[in-house]
Amino acid sequence: MNKSTITGLFLFLFITFSCSENDDFTIPDTVDPDPDAGVEVQDFMWKAMNFWYFWQLDVENLSDAKFPNTKEGSAVYTEFLASESDPGKFFDNKLLFSEDRFSFFSDDYVELTQSLAGISKSNGLMFGLVRQQKDNSQLYGYVQYIVPNSNAATKQINRGDLFTGVNGTTLTDQNYISLLFGDNDSYTLNMADIVGDNAEPNDKDVELTKEVGLSENPIFLDEIIEIQNSKIGYLVYNGFTNEYDEQLNSVFGRFKSSGVNELVLDLRYNPGGSVNTAVLLSSMIYGTNSKDVFLKALYNDKYQKILDDNDTELRRFFADKTSKGTAINTLNLKKVYILTTSGTASASELVINGLRPYMDIVQIGETTRGKNEFSVTMVDDRDNKYIYSAERTSKIKSNNKWAIQPLLGRNENAEGFSEFTDGLFPDIDLQEDVTNLGILGDLEEPYLARAIELITGTSAKGTKHKVELPITTMTNSKMFMPLKDNMYIADPPIIW
Repeated sequence: MNKSTITGLFLFLFITFSCSENDDFTIPDTVDPDPDAGVEVQDFMWKAMNFWYFWQLDVENLSDAKFPNTKEGSAVYTEFLASESDPGKFFDNKLLFSEDRFSFFSDDYVELTQSLAGISKSNGLMFGLVRQQKDNSQLYGYVQYIVPNSNAATKQINRGDLFTGVNGTTLTDQNYISLLFGDNDSYTLNMADIVGDNAEPNDKDVELTKEVGLSENPIFLDEIIEIQNSKIGYLVYNGFTNEYDEQLNSVFGRFKSSGVNELVLDLRYNPGGSVNTAVLLSSMIYGTNSKDVFLKALYNDKYQKILDDNDTELRRFFADKTSKGTAINTLNLKKVYILTTSGTASASELVINGLRPYMDIVQIGETTRGKNEFSVTMVDDRDNKYIYSAERTSKIKSNNKWAIQPLLGRNENAEGFSEFTDGLFPDIDLQEDVTNLGILGDLEEPYLARAIELITGTSAKGTKHKVELPITTMTNSKMFMPLKDNMYIADPPIIW
């Protein structure tokens, strides 16, 4: 995957609404390019975007009238496709709507789909980037968490540690991509301490090595905290990865059997993922009435017309079973406390928005990212309407490994609300302090302590017992958006 050209934020965790292979429609024929022009990738990108893209009507280059299906139209279309020899630049420069912050591409659909399943090459270090006060072109990193049993877990580095350089080079907003996301499997972090308002090198180094093919369990931590008459379930959940749905349901089974009557859901470092997992998690929190609407999907005019003509409304309901048929363990709560940062996005926001019509959501922390659109992985498989299916990899054109992850639409909640492009705003505003991140799960960690205080009315003093889970290792491939001039914290705060 060509990471330096990805402009989206945490995007390859946004596995969302997918269409059935049996949907009774075909994508209309459009103009074809000169077969000898070498533009097969660009042709696939244009045709998939022309039919599916949420903003298709707003992008002149995607207009149905732009390239008529004639000999002359084919010549113009071929010239247009060839105007960018790099398919990635073609996608970014020719096909995207100006307001689109999240659609992206990959030059290897295998790597992309593995990343979506939580499998990647990584050293297990999850961190954020902050601008230095003395020179805001310079950056420093702070460790948010480390995946258990990963390479980073074997080194002397912990949550809250800081670094200012890589391999002896100071981090800046111009070089951090090449230093941290280059092809090098190993690099050395130059560690630092806070001095005044800035991070300064402290002469300590930590060498890290990326490993291939391991996966991060999104269930990072779950505990039961007993304070007064409250049994508080605390879950740090870092990605909506459907491969772990059964284990997630088991966590809620233990919460339920232990008499948990309050829940703190920590989504601070969760950039999103499977919509189906979002439905399941919400059902574990609220309830399993499969007649209650969780979301309604809205598409562009082309696909929406097909749905309307077939009297089809794409709604998702709360679930009473997992995809494997296991009964959902639900807490049937009337209130939930959700911890958020600017890295909380997509399916995480979907949970918050989807639950709000049914229960009291107390959001603690920062405003969320504001990704109210959904996407799906698309590959060069026209017979399946360009939608990636693991069962159809033999049908994907063998000479085209590229994939795109375009935004297809928006999800409304049961009250018809979907307009949170500016993010979902917290009820209790709380910023993470890099000088006092605390230990995840510790009763004095600032975010958890604030939630416990709201639940009990007292400071966080109690007992807890951790529910141990078998955890596989490595991080999801959580992507990033380039730093903006007016941003203090990098987009996203999670990088591997």
